[in-house]
Amino acid sequence: MTPIVTSDLHRLHATQGVRLADHPFVAQEIPARAELILASLQDAGVGPVVAPQDHGLGPILAVHEPDYIDFLRHAYAESAAALGVAAPVFPETFHTRRAKRTPRGVLGLKGYYAFGVGSPILEGTWEAAYWSAQCALTASGLVLGGERAAYALCRPPGHHAAQDLYGGACYLNNAAIAVRHVQGSDRIAVLDIDYHHGNGTQEIFYSDPSVLFCSLHAHPDDDYPFYWGEADETGQGAGLGANRNWPLPQRTDDATYLAALDEALSVIKGFAPGCLVVSAGFDLVEGDPLGGFCVSLEGLEEIGQRIARLGLRTVMLQEGGYRMDKLGECAVAFLRAFQ
Repeated sequence: MTPIVTSDLHRLHATQGVRLADHPFVAQEIPARAELILASLQDAGVGPVVAPQDHGLGPILAVHEPDYIDFLRHAYAESAAALGVAAPVFPETFHTRRAKRTPRGVLGLKGYYAFGVGSPILEGTWEAAYWSAQCALTASGLVLGGERAAYALCRPPGHHAAQDLYGGACYLNNAAIAVRHVQGSDRIAVLDIDYHHGNGTQEIFYSDPSVLFCSLHAHPDDDYPFYWGEADETGQGAGLGANRNWPLPQRTDDATYLAALDEALSVIKGFAPGCLVVSAGFDLVEGDPLGGFCVSLEGLEEIGQRIARLGLRTVMLQEGGYRMDKLGECAVAFLRAFQ
């Protein structure tokens, strides 16, 4: 049985019904995603369900910059104080590569730490993101304690968040936090199968030779996050060669995806990691409203089986996946191989 680590506190990041400039903000990353996945896994007999343990801020600060964490914790309240009204925090201007200074107040900082407008900071966003990271930490702790595999139903997701950047509905990088928790003296591999490139995870480990990052995703010319994910991004300094990307064309089908996956799994085998962390996004499945691939449910199940056949201790973390009529089935199909 694969333990499922989840917390109801994800609901505090209440993205349904948010308004931007007095207009509805259409969010695909909503609380119902996690609830659908959990219900389907329980119906399928995947489990047991485990509540997250509180590991504190230490493991989060092992990945993220202290000033960034301070911003996330206080942005909502400080914005309300500055504007005289409590409202979702959306950036309006951004810190570009020609910027000359770091702002001191929340009105400037909200665009200093963000790389898009699609990730509002709400009253409960920090607490939800904090407990999402605690789910990842608890799942990694279960694997450290002897479980072959564990799954953290993380919401909000994390793979777009860098050391001091949020975006793409991600605030804390759950995968990176899990890696640092399980790592010790071992080398660790991260496999990101989300439709979108895991730019935050790549940035965090780009110079680290002890962490292999492999990502299969939409070509950055075609889709978000656009500025990362090309095949020639292979790491830098001591980490050169420990970053591998497989940018794939639109309408990638099962055969094309599985061929690229086999290449990635071969690289992982050659790296000989002590543990594998999987950023499991289900938006690669055909029909996802934020995706562009044509991977079937059967293809997703085969992806899970091929990863499981590596025989590595495996921590799986929920990232994207927005096709609500199939999301639960996706989770069951993928996790079935780890039962």
